[in-house]
Amino acid sequence: MSRHRKPPTGRRRLRAVRPLLITPLVAAVAAALIATTDALDSSPATASVRPVATATHAPVAPTATVRSAVATPSPTAAPSAAKSAAPPPSASAAALGRTAVAPADDVSAKVGVLFTGDTPAGSHFCSASVVRSATRNLLVTAAHCVGSTDGLQFAPGYRDGHTPYGTWQVTRVYTADGWASDEDQDEDFAILQVAPNSGHDIEDIVGGNPLGFDDDFSDQVDLYGYPAGTEAPLLCTNTTTQQATYQRRIDCPAYPGGTSGGPWISTRTGEVVGVIGGYQQGGDTPDTSYSSYFDHTMTALYRKAVTGSA
Repeated sequence: MSRHRKPPTGRRRLRAVRPLLITPLVAAVAAALIATTDALDSSPATASVRPVATATHAPVAPTATVRSAVATPSPTAAPSAAKSAAPPPSASAAALGRTAVAPADDVSAKVGVLFTGDTPAGSHFCSASVVRSATRNLLVTAAHCVGSTDGLQFAPGYRDGHTPYGTWQVTRVYTADGWASDEDQDEDFAILQVAPNSGHDIEDIVGGNPLGFDDDFSDQVDLYGYPAGTEAPLLCTNTTTQQATYQRRIDCPAYPGGTSGGPWISTRTGEVVGVIGGYQQGGDTPDTSYSSYFDHTMTALYRKAVTGSA
């Protein structure tokens, strides 16, 4: 996997638009038309304005390293009927920068916990989410969450001890060369492959969010994550900023250990544009979180995972 060689493209600058000049001839014609018109019936024009989201979530990633292993999962629940992928809902502008329990909906169903053992209760240590792919069997998380596939499982939509969409065995971990060689914090992301469950691929059951690459450093995202000591996912919406050349930052309170690997989902595009990790493996305070930047290194890793998982 190629290492970072050039900084990501900065924010595009909008070119100024010069106003149109009204010539004397046009002005004269307009005046004549107005003078000869008895009444002008005008109705107010309506325009459909698409609101721009400006929210940010800042979770803090745990520092614990996760072991992963090939093991046959014991599904605690059979996969339910396939759900169609839906764009993530935008948080209310009044709730920007606030953290609350995420609603149980189609979006949070794609987010879940990584754990080892028979059940996730009390043993989940990181978060992950399903991403869209041709192979329909891939997750994204932080690289510092996974070291192998030894006993590693994923439970999407996990809540209060329940696994409504079953548990899924992780069979392969893909990390970038920089992380594999020296744990480069600029490459703290990983793609995981999971085995089918009851004859279904995981994307058939909960859908998946597309991955986003080369996203603007300033973007509103929905931040999801499971604290290790709780049994439900958190959600915060806020606007991200640039921490360093290959690092993004978000300020959202109360994202402690266990939220590492949680997705940053753009409210503008519905794409996963980051995961809690990167700088200080996600941050050393629960109120500010970080993510390695998803650029050509993540693009190459994703392509490698799709090819290897086919």
